[in-house]
Amino acid sequence: MNYTRENIKDTKRIVVKVGSSTITRFENGSPNLLRIEKLVRELCTQKGEGREVILVSSGAIAVGRNSIGHDKPSDDLLIRQGYAAIGQGRLMMIYQKLFAEYGQTAAQVLLTMEGLDKEETKNNAIGTLKTLLRLGSIPIVNENDTVSPYEILYGDNDTLSSIVATLVDADLLILLYDIDGFYTDDPNLNPEAELIETVETLDAKMFSMGKDSSGDVGTGGMATKLSAAKLATEAGIPMIIANGDDLNNIHRIMNGKPIGTLFLPK
Repeated sequence: MNYTRENIKDTKRIVVKVGSSTITRFENGSPNLLRIEKLVRELCTQKGEGREVILVSSGAIAVGRNSIGHDKPSDDLLIRQGYAAIGQGRLMMIYQKLFAEYGQTAAQVLLTMEGLDKEETKNNAIGTLKTLLRLGSIPIVNENDTVSPYEILYGDNDTLSSIVATLVDADLLILLYDIDGFYTDDPNLNPEAELIETVETLDAKMFSMGKDSSGDVGTGGMATKLSAAKLATEAGIPMIIANGDDLNNIHRIMNGKPIGTLFLPK
């Protein structure tokens, strides 16, 4: 079967990843409650339509540093891990409250990339995630930054989200970013850059178009999203990169609308 946007309407299990730039404010890292509420509402709508939903959420470091009055990011890894420890609880408190207001139960799952390399730990993660879905809850996954620095240094949960999608045999992975999708060049620097609506094959040319992010809030640039797309599509899972500034894009995507860039599954 040739995969098309129309196939998305039949999706039953989705993983949605939001970066720090989507749910926190750039200027100081404070949680953007309006955005988070819209995100929760969109995910609850998908749940109400009979889909299973997993959220992979960044933002703990930004929320943590904001909660203790530090407006500027730090380059000190231990400080950032401390921010994560403070911010993760606050972020989950926000999620728990908002999901409960829409009649849904959120569950926190903290994973490490190193742990998922071990067969026993990986199987435990699979069992827990699938059990939570069977129980009707919405797992909220984040890297356990307090003990593992991988996502702090490299990925802003992009890689983790694709791994989670493969662990639970997801039907679709959605990465919400701060631009409309994957472009032929950085649209912030090149006004002639063109949005690529569909990527059939991720080759060296595609990766050469990816640009790393130098933003203050998140750490994941387009390069890490392409790596996530490679992991997901090679596992047979389609992936979409779309703009998280408009969270209505979630239901537009699920309705088969041509939003963002669709990476076709192998």
